[in-house]
Amino acid sequence: MPQQSTSFDFNDNKTTASDFILLEQIIEDRGSRYSVSYGRVKGREDIKLFLKQLKKNKKYAKATHNSWATRISNDGAIYETKADDGEVGAGMVILRIMQKEQVSDCVICVTRWFGGVKLMGDRFKHVQNATKYAVNDM
Repeated sequence: MPQQSTSFDFNDNKTTASDFILLEQIIEDRGSRYSVSYGRVKGREDIKLFLKQLKKNKKYAKATHNSWATRISNDGAIYETKADDGEVGAGMVILRIMQKEQVSDCVICVTRWFGGVKLMGDRFKHVQNATKYAVNDM
C-alpha cells in the first residue's frame, strides 16, 4: 500500500524527462551483477508500464531481483511506495536515497542477478551505489 510522506513539494525536486533509461552492468561483485533503470512516472499505471517495459527484455524478466521505489508529487504532497522483489530491504534503501536527493515523479529500479556467493551487507551498498548512479545520471 502506498505511503504518504509528510514532506511538501516546493518544486525543487530532481526528476527526469525520460520515460525509460537503462544503465546496464554498472556493478559486479563476486559474480553478482547489477543494473539500474529509471523513468518519469505520475501514477500507478506509469509504474506498471515502466516495469512491463523493463521486463520485455527476457534477461530482466529472469533477473533474481528487480527492486524499486518511487516518489510521486500530487497537490503539494509526496506519495511513496516501494517493492523489494525478494531482496529484503532493498526498496527502502532506494527510497531513502530518493528522499535525500529529493527525487520525485520518478521510479528507480535496481536489478540484480545473483552470482552464487552471498554478499551479506555488501548487497545494500551495491543497491545504494546503483541508485546514486541513476540519480547522478538524471
